[in-house]
Amino acid sequence: MSKNLDNSRPFPDRSRIHLQADCENCFGLCCAALPFAASSDFAIDKNAGQPCPNLQSDFRCGVHTSLRELGFRGCTVYDCFGAGQQVSQVTFGGQDWRQAPDTAKPMFEVFPIMRQLHELLWYLKEALTLQPAQPIHGELSLALEETERLTYLSPDSLMELDVAEHRAYVNSLLLRTSELVRAEARDQHEASLRRKKNYGRGADLIGAKLGGADLKGANLRGAYLIAADLKGADLRVADLIGADFRDADLSGADLTDSIFLTQAQLNAAKGDADTKLPSSLTRPTHWTSFGA
Repeated sequence: MSKNLDNSRPFPDRSRIHLQADCENCFGLCCAALPFAASSDFAIDKNAGQPCPNLQSDFRCGVHTSLRELGFRGCTVYDCFGAGQQVSQVTFGGQDWRQAPDTAKPMFEVFPIMRQLHELLWYLKEALTLQPAQPIHGELSLALEETERLTYLSPDSLMELDVAEHRAYVNSLLLRTSELVRAEARDQHEASLRRKKNYGRGADLIGAKLGGADLKGANLRGAYLIAADLKGADLRVADLIGADFRDADLSGADLTDSIFLTQAQLNAAKGDADTKLPSSLTRPTHWTSFGA
């Protein structure tokens, strides 16, 4: 197991490369720490802290290439935002929970906390790239520095952390970022956006027929878009933070300038070669078969 991560100080740059899962530097934490229940996403029940039976001695998944076929679709959707390698190599200094069994319980408890912090880092780093949010870049930078500092806390300190309070603080800044970005879009396209239906935060759009819809600049924070038809929809500059895209059809949709979209959201959706994505995200491999 490689141990080439810097555990001496926070990452000095504003890139998001360390917020991408690096399974080679992780001790299979998503396969051991998290619970799941038999459903359309998982073939079996598993308790928190119980290693998945498919987890091998080298912390790799024994059925990785066949997860969807074997009923473990949820595993292909999940994204830890790089929390796995941070906990494994930095928080616990490269000690794995098999060779040091006393680390298992605290490591498994810290992992979901770190995952939340890394998700916030993902959003904050994106917010700092958005020019319309420049008036609050100073506040965003401070929030980023504080969040990065928290990711270097000791296991005990992380478990005592009030993550909900910190999320609320960061979310207030992300809301302001969203308003600034979408306001600029409204100013540039005032006539068309004024005529557009405003779905709003947490909208129930399960199974909605939105093929070809003009959703540019829409506020879809936390929207339920499960199994929605979004083929060919324009989602540029739309706020998609927390939107539920499970089984939503994004074939041919344009998400290039959407804000706060994550890999996990794309992994949960359907799409094809014509779906336009932000440069920071990758086209899920299962989309190939869907679009074929």
